[in-house]
Amino acid sequence: MTITGIILAGGLGRRMGGVNKGLVSFMGQPMIAHVAQRLLPQVDEILISANLEIPRYEVLGYPVIADDIAGFAGPLAGIHKGMQAASSTHVLTVPCDSPLLPIDLVERLMSGLVESEADLAVARTDTQVHPVFCLCRKSLASNLQAFLQGGGRKVSAWHNGLEVIEVAFDDDPQAFANINTAADLSELESSL
Repeated sequence: MTITGIILAGGLGRRMGGVNKGLVSFMGQPMIAHVAQRLLPQVDEILISANLEIPRYEVLGYPVIADDIAGFAGPLAGIHKGMQAASSTHVLTVPCDSPLLPIDLVERLMSGLVESEADLAVARTDTQVHPVFCLCRKSLASNLQAFLQGGGRKVSAWHNGLEVIEVAFDDDPQAFANINTAADLSELESSL
């Protein structure tokens, strides 16, 4: 089994004041650089899903892919494009604004996926599911395409039509800290 990591950076950053979140500085580096550094040892390749400021993302040295669906259709559009571009049997998706993602994310999600024989494994802390932290077979691309063509846009709604295993990360809840606002950024930097 091989794994392509897809870093989702295709949003508009509305809650961050229209700033591209992946490029916002966190602890002296763009947030996406932290994500890529933690992801690189866990996957066979990395793709960045971005729709704006593509040259700035290309500087990181990974292929950058843009959504096929116009109008900023959300994370599923980036996941679908990443599935099409991936050279691996499995894809892992993570957001660009969670710079503390677990260094054993792939290992634990893959273990859950294999043991349960599910379609998709997703991270959970306590009772909160983190739907864009997921690992699935690339072969789900046609299923996702049909969902998107039917007007579906919510990640959790797509998951509802699949066999999903939730993998607990209760030992490391801060790993899924999501930076959506300047206040979130300041608070997380202060806590480290």
